[in-house]
Amino acid sequence: MSDKYIPELPADEAVIRLKEWAEKYSADKGHPPLAFVHSYGCQQNVSDGEKIKGMLAKVGYGFTAETNEAQLILLNTCAVRENAEDRVFGNIGNFKKLKENDRDVVIGICGCMAQQQHVAEKIKASYRQVDLVFGTFAYNDMFSMLWEIISKHKRLFNQNEACTEIDESMTQLREDKVRAFLPIMYGCNNFCTYCIVPYVRGRERSRTPEAVIAEVKSLVEQGYKEITLLGQNVNSYSYGFPKLLREIDKIEGKFRIRFMSSHPKDATRELIDAIVDCEHVCTHLHLPVQAGSDRVLKAMNRRYTTEKYLEMIDYARSRVPDFSFTTDLIVGFPGETYEEFCMTKDIIKRVKYDNIYSFVYSRRSGTPAAKMADDISDKQKGLWLRELLLEQREITSEGFGRFVGRTVEVLIEGEGRTGEGWLTGKNEENIIVEVEADKKYIGEFVKVHITKAMNWALSGELVTE
Repeated sequence: MSDKYIPELPADEAVIRLKEWAEKYSADKGHPPLAFVHSYGCQQNVSDGEKIKGMLAKVGYGFTAETNEAQLILLNTCAVRENAEDRVFGNIGNFKKLKENDRDVVIGICGCMAQQQHVAEKIKASYRQVDLVFGTFAYNDMFSMLWEIISKHKRLFNQNEACTEIDESMTQLREDKVRAFLPIMYGCNNFCTYCIVPYVRGRERSRTPEAVIAEVKSLVEQGYKEITLLGQNVNSYSYGFPKLLREIDKIEGKFRIRFMSSHPKDATRELIDAIVDCEHVCTHLHLPVQAGSDRVLKAMNRRYTTEKYLEMIDYARSRVPDFSFTTDLIVGFPGETYEEFCMTKDIIKRVKYDNIYSFVYSRRSGTPAAKMADDISDKQKGLWLRELLLEQREITSEGFGRFVGRTVEVLIEGEGRTGEGWLTGKNEENIIVEVEADKKYIGEFVKVHITKAMNWALSGELVTE
């Protein structure tokens, strides 16, 4: 049974109390109470972390990158893979000394990992330094919980499971002033057998097109150059995702639109047409295939075949021969044979992805796949993964070669890896481009004439008017 939390104070009254406390704290200490907020995992988690910061700023918190300066430490967690959970528990252990030295510091765990009851029970029993644990449906309770902990030194656990209505009043406190993550929907209805997300994020809830379009307009007016639309499966956006892309494309300004993730079972020609036709939408699609065997895909409950998947690839390439694809791949799913793994290698050779994001299968407690027989050793799966990455390295090197001699538009993101004086950014196809240029171009679109293709990036010369 999940921990149910009933607030002592309604949120608006808790906000007043917290503001008064923060003002007194600032007067006594000479600075506002500081919060350390760290998000693990996907872009959706990063976006959630920005909303948490927005909520904390509303009641008077400032922010710090140092845990030993913080009056509130909040880890916004990910539950997709086991190593993410291991990192969180390692960090929680490190906070024990902080709590011993300062009883008033509040230590909290939130997000997907915190929504799981077995995780909450482990923290409750073994990590007494943690004051607050709340899941993905409890953000509306955060003010009330914080006030109870600060005023009464309570220890609170909140695994409420009711899907809340989308709160459009929440503002994100974004650190990046060039690129922005913008959720268009929350939750997932797909129930892939390996995935914990539907259990910790709930069913799909879509924001209205009016709310999304208004936020995109606001971001463009603020000077954001790249906006990534987020959803566990944007293709099942309730109001029609291709239509939304076309409406966003009508917004005036110099900006790019990216999006993720896109589920192959719902990918349509209409989606491809919208990507190709829209001026602001990048000609790149992250389309997670996960496996090359239809039997494995069925065991994963992916609800498409490799034939259907490749039909979408072929249609996109019929519209734009260089259409860029990236994908996710799981190596060593329970019951997968080496012959079936080789079908995954065949897929990457057939599609010629610009990049792949591949992982050894990670067992997630509470998912159907966790109960499946799995007789392939981790060592063997690791060898398969290495084999896959070596295959993709050659494909990437060859594929990137198509850009040599071309001039591409790049949004410069920061300093590059190539050396002193080099900057890095990405082109429309989401490929890293390095160029020797002045730092004044960071955050700007530039033209780069590509002179070299590597297995991880392109490099070239700045084209000036």
